[in-house]
Amino acid sequence: MTHPDSLRAVVSNGLCIGCGLCESIAGSRSVRISMTVEGRERPIVSADLSAETEARILDVCPGAVVEARPPEEGVPADLVWGVYRRIVRAWAADPDTRFRAATGGVLTALGQFLLHSDRVGAVLHVGADPDAPMRSRWVISRTVGEVLCNAQSRYGPAAPLAGLETLLAMDAPFAVICKPCDAGALWRLRRSDPRMTRCVAVLVMVCGGASELGKSQSVLAALGIEEEELSLFRYRGYGNPGKTRIETRDGRAFELSYQDMWGDEKAWRLQSRCKVCPDAIGEAADIAAADIWPGGGPVGEDAGFNGVLVRSSRGLSLFDAAVEAGFLITDEEMSARDLDICQPHQVRKKRGLRARFQGMNEAGAPVPRTVNLRLSALQSSNDPEADERAREGTRVRVAQGRFRESFSETKD
Repeated sequence: MTHPDSLRAVVSNGLCIGCGLCESIAGSRSVRISMTVEGRERPIVSADLSAETEARILDVCPGAVVEARPPEEGVPADLVWGVYRRIVRAWAADPDTRFRAATGGVLTALGQFLLHSDRVGAVLHVGADPDAPMRSRWVISRTVGEVLCNAQSRYGPAAPLAGLETLLAMDAPFAVICKPCDAGALWRLRRSDPRMTRCVAVLVMVCGGASELGKSQSVLAALGIEEEELSLFRYRGYGNPGKTRIETRDGRAFELSYQDMWGDEKAWRLQSRCKVCPDAIGEAADIAAADIWPGGGPVGEDAGFNGVLVRSSRGLSLFDAAVEAGFLITDEEMSARDLDICQPHQVRKKRGLRARFQGMNEAGAPVPRTVNLRLSALQSSNDPEADERAREGTRVRVAQGRFRESFSETKD
């Protein structure tokens, strides 16, 4: 298969997810992440970006390469879900954290525990922009309270790794809470940046994809609200799944149920890269936390539970310590087949991905290189007719230009 050989190729072929790592590597004078008119975080590249720096970026960019943890002797590995040391149902022990965070609050509780126990001095993650609360920005939390203030899922474009250089310059142990694609970039970066040895944990949510900002803008339009009027845009939390709550500066408030907000998958406005994501389940992370609704969607409100995949030895030590310290509660052990039931869309996507990649290449578009993701083995058990439909459908979408994006380059 052919793969992107430049930042231009990544972006113009719809393979950029806007993680922001290129800005951290090159510096904001050479690469700057900016919101496009389509509502996507994308790099604006200066003409002075050197070939050497671009090569360093492409070596870790999740639009160019996606790598999972390799199998380890004696460690369970599933064809769909990858390497894991434990799969268990868990939630935040603190009722307020569990209520305010998305689902069971496991990632928030782990971030709090890491800071409380002085295992890290900072946690890099994403929170609402206080000046534009529908939008997200990277934040570095240094206290338990700051982690909680930036809890909850943020559905839309975000560039958490644009803050990585700031974090690395702090010269202190740290953790990152991010998307699976971001975690894959960090997994590869550890080979080239010795400062990554200070990364104590990479924690991810199992991801359904990142929407363009236009998804949220369409909600405001339906309600007759201008973005400048907003004082709050909370996507989830305050219950499980929780309601989307919107507040304005003049005191108006609106709530949408999870079904109202996300029931129509065609209206999610997912970014192109998400539709062909080789790893939405965090195979490069230390710990991944998933929604566990049988059938793949909620049927009402509950107290909040995560299905937790503990993947690495250091992730297992962290998880066990957080339970022992009273930050997490566990009950039922789970299996990979339990996750199949709760996340059937992840299974379908993983099994069908190589056919989509083949369709993209046949239409002349590059695809990310994959390492340790077992896509050929997964494809081998597919129905050939279904695979051909997936290939043909992807070929058509590429030919229609649905993956094409503009690439911004400055001339100074």
